[in-house]
Amino acid sequence: MRTRPLKVALLGCGVVGSEVARIMTTHADDLAARIGAPVELAGVAVRRPSKVREGIDPALVTTDATALVKRGDIDVVVEVIGGIEPARTLITTAFENGASVVSANKALLAQDGAALHAAAEQADKDLYYEAAVAGAIPLIRPLRESLAGDKVNRVLGIVNGTTNFILDKMDSTGAGYQEALDEATALGYAEADPTADVEGFDAAAKAAILAGIAFHTRVRLDDVYREGMTEVTAADFASAKQMGCTIKLLAICERAPDGGSVTARVHPAMIPLTHPLASVRGAYNAVFVESDAAGQLMFYGPGAGGSPTASAVLGDLVAVCRNRLSGTTGPGESAYAALPVSPMGDVVTRYHISLDVADKPGVLAQVATVFAEHDVSIDTVRQTGKGGEASLVVVTHRASDASLRGTVGALRKLDTVRGVASIMRVEGE
Repeated sequence: MRTRPLKVALLGCGVVGSEVARIMTTHADDLAARIGAPVELAGVAVRRPSKVREGIDPALVTTDATALVKRGDIDVVVEVIGGIEPARTLITTAFENGASVVSANKALLAQDGAALHAAAEQADKDLYYEAAVAGAIPLIRPLRESLAGDKVNRVLGIVNGTTNFILDKMDSTGAGYQEALDEATALGYAEADPTADVEGFDAAAKAAILAGIAFHTRVRLDDVYREGMTEVTAADFASAKQMGCTIKLLAICERAPDGGSVTARVHPAMIPLTHPLASVRGAYNAVFVESDAAGQLMFYGPGAGGSPTASAVLGDLVAVCRNRLSGTTGPGESAYAALPVSPMGDVVTRYHISLDVADKPGVLAQVATVFAEHDVSIDTVRQTGKGGEASLVVVTHRASDASLRGTVGALRKLDTVRGVASIMRVEGE
């Protein structure tokens, strides 16, 4: 074993960073044996240096992250501060000064992944980011390495634990959205400002990363269609149960049937109770991968939290340190396919539409005519209530999103349709 330690700079020492530091200390002998050399925490960049950090030598703590990554003797920089800046500048500065990088920064990778990969390649250094998607679940490495010889056609998953906890609580207890959110906040699953989670921004960033790796194509955050889950109601869950379904916030990345383009989207959807993702409960994550040769694979586990995310960070740290010792680098960006990202209007799926209608003869015929005029085929229709409370629930066969939007726009113009109460996609069939 080499005696000179590999030096690690840690950027950020919050929930995840403190766990990374703890594991590096408590598992130091095991990590050294697995890597072939000791690893040494050489510096920790933080915003509040006066805060007591148990197990971390105060002499290692600094507020000057730039100076830390410029030291020149740092082998690996671990970035867990999040956000776009200063993380982006610190990562590129680390490459320029001879360090490889392990990051958990999904937002930055989804926005500027191509530029960061280019900087890593130019410096002949590693950029690893298993922790950026689905916490402790090994997902990026299997997609990037284990399935490198296969053709991935679809990645369908629950990649945000907060939203899954909320939707699961609504499903299992009949709670409304706000009640379930309040419980998630009280238990620490939701942030004080849950917007990034419940509006789908977090999941969209992860979808961009997954689509890029799965389809060997650059997919940016702006390419991902996004809908949040704040409008999901108890009535939607009641309708889903009547169909033998539940509702999940899904990240869906697909290759077109002809293989000529890809799509990436995040939105609530009904999925059959028979689908493996339907049984994912609480704050857990799960990702379903479909490929030509391997068939259907599912990855499941805790998708967030200090220890699970730190586990993924340490896995990358071990891999990058091994590469440093052998003088090599691991897989970089694979974007050779350069497939176009199709707009949401091209996506084809089934739909569940709930309409508030006037209870009088001819309404169903008018509604059916609108669907037919927009080339959307109806699978089933269910009418409930009478008088002012009458409603129609329509489930379609597969149709394009553009056709469905045209249908809904025309329905809203009918005098007999008082309102479109809900539109929900039906996936996983």
